[in-house]
Amino acid sequence: MPRDWFEWHDLYNTEPKLQQRLEIVREYIAYSLNASPDGAIRIVSACAGDGRDLLGTLKNHPRKQDVYARLVEINPNLVERGRATIEFLGLDKQIEFINGDATIAANYVGAVPADIVLVCGVFGNLPEEAELNRLLDNLSFLSKEGAFVIWTRGHSNGIPYSDNVRKAFGASEFEEVKFKLTATGDMGVGIHRYLGKNSAVPKEQQLFVFSGVANKAR
Repeated sequence: MPRDWFEWHDLYNTEPKLQQRLEIVREYIAYSLNASPDGAIRIVSACAGDGRDLLGTLKNHPRKQDVYARLVEINPNLVERGRATIEFLGLDKQIEFINGDATIAANYVGAVPADIVLVCGVFGNLPEEAELNRLLDNLSFLSKEGAFVIWTRGHSNGIPYSDNVRKAFGASEFEEVKFKLTATGDMGVGIHRYLGKNSAVPKEQQLFVFSGVANKAR
């Protein structure tokens, strides 16, 4: 089992579930880019890992020069790898990688409201169901009206946890755009569109609690 999140990301080399999840997330990022109006596209990614979902999409996407993004990740080794990829792609003037706590609102100031918000690998690492609703509520700070929110949620013990996420989004100010399960059937990936108004200031400085550990990631 991986000892930390840097080692956990190496599982993308061997785990079909993660490989399929990444493929769908990139598909949905590309869809969101294509559906965005002409001009600059602001993107934020919480718990961004090494940014392989966004950066892998932008590599050959025709709108990569329109993107201005902020990725927030607490693991310094993942941030270092992500920054190297950004430099390789020649996007260092457009994309910044913050080595910081993705749960803290201050780390997004100046980059929000965003057109596309990535919360991939987050929902399965919240300590309790109430935290999901708290995070959805706080997305009003990260998202502009009409923003695309891309998310993932794994299943375990035969429980389709992604159904709970879809219901929670549906009960909030979001509409579902797309949803897909991986071929392994145990990971859901979705896009919802935010229909509410942007909150210029966060309702609270801590947007959510992340309690996951790499060797028990879901």
